[in-house]
Amino acid sequence: QVQLVESGGGSVQAGGSLRLSCAAFGYTYNIYNIRNMGWFRQAPGKEREGVASIYTVGGTTDYDDSVKGRFTISQDNAKNTVYLQMNSLKPEDTAMYYCAASRESSPPLNHHFYNYWGQGTQVTVSS
Repeated sequence: QVQLVESGGGSVQAGGSLRLSCAAFGYTYNIYNIRNMGWFRQAPGKEREGVASIYTVGGTTDYDDSVKGRFTISQDNAKNTVYLQMNSLKPEDTAMYYCAASRESSPPLNHHFYNYWGQGTQVTVSS
């Protein structure tokens, strides 16, 4: 089992920035088998959508078109931590943000292929 703990959410005005963190805890064997880490978000009344993902080996990243150029996903493998730097935030970015881990390599932004989930952290962007 892998436990994911998110932090860094909050409320900002449009144009502002936030940095989300996701720390993974668990047996070394289980963490070693994680192939992909992702950030997802879900707004009230909407389906969960993939925001960004990163392959744990190699660091290849994928982004949803809505956040390209504004969000950056990164990882610190020594700390088993993934980050999501969010710049130029818009009111439509308001959602609960979830960190997730997958034992599979693809597809990177499809939440159905992720095995472990954090509890979520709220991001609210006001206009």
